[in-house]
Amino acid sequence: MNPIAKAVAAALVAGSLMSVPSLAQEAGGIRGKVTAEAAGSTVGGITVTATSDVMPKPRTATVRPDGSYNLPLLLPGKYTLTFSNAAGVLQRVDVEVLLDQTSIADVALSATRAEDLQVVTIVSSGLSRQGNASLGNSLSAKNVESLPVGQSYRDLLKLVPGVQYSENAVLGPSAGGSGVDNKYGFDGVDVSLPLFGNLAADPSTHDVANVSMERGGVKAIGFNRAGGFSINTTSKSGTNEFKGTVEYKVQPKSMVSKVRGVSKYLLDQSWVNAGFGGPIVEDSLFFYASYYRPEVTRDNPTTAYGAVKNYESIRNEYFGKLTWAPTEDLLFNVSLRTSKREGNGAGIGSLDADSVSTGERSEQSILTLDGSWIASENTSVSFKFGKFDLETAGTPDKALSFVGKPGDKLNIADLTNAGRFTVPTLLATATTPAQILFNQQAQLLINQYGYINSAGVKAGGGRIGAWPEINDQDFYRDTFEVAIDHKLEIGSTSHQLHAGVKFSEISEELMRTTQGWGVISYAGGTVNTTTTTPRVPYFYQATITESGAKDVNGNPLKPLIVSSSKSYNIELNDTITWENFDFNLGVLISKDELYGQGLRPKAGTVSGFELAPGNKYKMYTIDWKDMIQPRLGITWRYDGSNTVFANFASYNPEASSLSRAASWDRNLFSRVLDVRFDQNGNFLESAYRGSSSGKVFVPDMKPRRVDEFTLGTTRQLSEGWALRGHVRYREGSHFWEDIWNFARSQEGTYGPNGGVPQALRALGDYVPNLAAIRAEIGGSTYVIAEVDGGYTKYWEASVEAEWTGERTYLNASYVRSRYRGNFDQDNTTTVNDANTFVGSSFYNDARGQYVWDNKDGTLSGDRPHILKIYGHYTTDWKANIGAYLVYQSGQPWETWSSNYYGNGLVNASAAISSFAEPAGSRRAASHYQLDLNYTQSFKVGSLPMLKFRADVFNVLDRQTGYNIQQVEFASNYGQPRSYFLPRRVQLSVRVDF
Repeated sequence: MNPIAKAVAAALVAGSLMSVPSLAQEAGGIRGKVTAEAAGSTVGGITVTATSDVMPKPRTATVRPDGSYNLPLLLPGKYTLTFSNAAGVLQRVDVEVLLDQTSIADVALSATRAEDLQVVTIVSSGLSRQGNASLGNSLSAKNVESLPVGQSYRDLLKLVPGVQYSENAVLGPSAGGSGVDNKYGFDGVDVSLPLFGNLAADPSTHDVANVSMERGGVKAIGFNRAGGFSINTTSKSGTNEFKGTVEYKVQPKSMVSKVRGVSKYLLDQSWVNAGFGGPIVEDSLFFYASYYRPEVTRDNPTTAYGAVKNYESIRNEYFGKLTWAPTEDLLFNVSLRTSKREGNGAGIGSLDADSVSTGERSEQSILTLDGSWIASENTSVSFKFGKFDLETAGTPDKALSFVGKPGDKLNIADLTNAGRFTVPTLLATATTPAQILFNQQAQLLINQYGYINSAGVKAGGGRIGAWPEINDQDFYRDTFEVAIDHKLEIGSTSHQLHAGVKFSEISEELMRTTQGWGVISYAGGTVNTTTTTPRVPYFYQATITESGAKDVNGNPLKPLIVSSSKSYNIELNDTITWENFDFNLGVLISKDELYGQGLRPKAGTVSGFELAPGNKYKMYTIDWKDMIQPRLGITWRYDGSNTVFANFASYNPEASSLSRAASWDRNLFSRVLDVRFDQNGNFLESAYRGSSSGKVFVPDMKPRRVDEFTLGTTRQLSEGWALRGHVRYREGSHFWEDIWNFARSQEGTYGPNGGVPQALRALGDYVPNLAAIRAEIGGSTYVIAEVDGGYTKYWEASVEAEWTGERTYLNASYVRSRYRGNFDQDNTTTVNDANTFVGSSFYNDARGQYVWDNKDGTLSGDRPHILKIYGHYTTDWKANIGAYLVYQSGQPWETWSSNYYGNGLVNASAAISSFAEPAGSRRAASHYQLDLNYTQSFKVGSLPMLKFRADVFNVLDRQTGYNIQQVEFASNYGQPRSYFLPRRVQLSVRVDF
């Protein structure tokens, strides 16, 4: 009998950094090497079988003559590997597969009796596994469930090592780049908001089973173009057993500490979720389904006008998933997640009447279909289709029955049903006839529409009527990708070849309309008209939105603006293994096409276009040759397991708002008009309020690019410990922004810093023939151009430790970094935690906002020190204790001033992004925070498992201020406008059956 037949046991040699299979399907893998202790024994031909409750059918591989084996495209979960030959089972090994990573299971067989076989459990750190990136991490379902993490997908971001902790509601955290350049995956579907790059609002964590995070050093696998970090999740799946769970969680306002700057916390929150899965066809077809319902309620306080309706937001989410393995070599997943959220009672201020509130609605769906085929021992094919839809609307709680048009009369006798009217206040000094008349008419309005103040008299300053606008904004993304992987042996080298193609299309459909007369204000005859002859005083002004485009009958067209883009990507990667070295040679090549609305191609014109309201046109193409993104790396396993590695990678981030921001129909289809009336409400004039219109692109621009160098080492220690240390440098360049075409040639000398640098003045206008283009098709005097000398530089030195034990998990990381430059996408306006235009912001708009106006310095995402420690422990009494600790430096800021550049002492619009000192000259306070949770499980006989859980966030109640008021003339200059959330407690009860 072959002596291997008597084998038992062996040891894991973990930490080998080898190539990874394509992960177009949301999967991981196992690979390793089998050796025999007995002299002369051969291992070639041994069968390795991987079984798991998450895989409908087992996967098998044959050990090659050199002892290597490979099991790609496995769903994340716990697996048992069975090594066997014709004589029977030789060994069993338990190993865990994590998302987007390959676990290394090297086994040495020794001769012993077959009846003495024991299952060996391989416990290794995620830092020692190999994946698509040298700086990657992955968390198992147990990790995700056991850590103090909230219910929103956004809460998972705090777990990314080395990345700042952020409580922004919209803008992503900075990771050596802009927060809009991160990528977010949900079952592999990109849920970044099209055009804006931020995380979409509704994804949640209740169904998340696994998380993978990539920060740098990526291969040309997975189409990663993120200029920040990339995070992906997989959802729970069914198994061969019927299992389910029901959970109820609450956070009453009584369990939230006093909020800094707010008199009283008013929100009550609760969450209900239920999930159930099992086999439809045993060992072949599994299902999983879930339901999720978060509720947020607020008892709105009484405003100056009396009682108002309560705020309520309710969301219902449904999810279904099928996992099908018709054969051992084929695996398919299809899932659909739908969510509908409705709210009302929002937008009410302390001086508002109940009727001015607004409602909100959103419907989201995420459809995924992926599959894989193990074509042979060396070849696999995978594909994925994803569809993301997010449809949102803001609608008034009080609907008006008409839409005001220029020429119509304003009914001043019933302004409560005319729009949203701001009741005037009296002038403190009224000496001129015009001022006296103003106060006389204003007093009549106050008597009719004002509120009763503390002195018992009617007062102005409040708002009555109805919410003025209906905002319908929908986002869509469709993607398809396919990949093939093949392992090839050439001489003494092994090649893991990968090729993939991906197509994606994103779009936004935006329609903003006014109800009634929109926003109504009182001018009281103190201001004259601007278009009438002669000029006359006007008393009321209504601001409305209308479509400036007409059909063949002269009627306004539906004011719908559709903006879209298409992206084509090809990736090629070869990971070459030679002795103790791995060499990665890869490249990702991309092409992007931006589409606007309002033009049509026309030959023989200077611009190449003619006006065509409502027509889709190709706005700009970023060609293949401009987006060649190399992915190069080398890894030396100097003792067979521990490594030293170096990588170079380039990224061309996808986020861009220019398909709308530069669209020709942008202001034609959504024009803002100021309609003016006399003291009796009779129409006087309508004046078009200028806004951004179509913009020309400077030809042949290079796209935004991030180049990255990484040097690091990993070391696997005993008892499940692993270390990773690295240094990394990132440099961003070729940033695009809209800018006044004549800024370099005509702005000249101004302000204390001298204005336009002489070297730039010599370059002249960005688009020399803009006047000829505008003579044909109109458009803006602003153009889309590369920022002159725009750059960012980021470097970091990091050390990370991870410990994975049978009942314990710990991750600890510390990063020392600096982030400098002269272009800060995350600091371009007064409210940066929002979906702001990427490529068309206040940056570079006017004096004080140009790149040469004190923009060079420390960027707002700079956090020189970031320490994160998180983990969990399972006790002997069936309890889980989880903890999360973070310390980080404060947010940089600088003074903004309109006066510094001669734009007036108090000029709010001119002060925006107008730096009066180098960027980041000041810094907010550092922040630290501790989160804890405790889960107690109870199991009595055959009854379902009962779990009670308490999560305490910000245990020490560190409400550190950030988002500092930068405008020097503001009353709260230098004071925080935002604070980290207070201590809050969430309690839950859960039943597992």
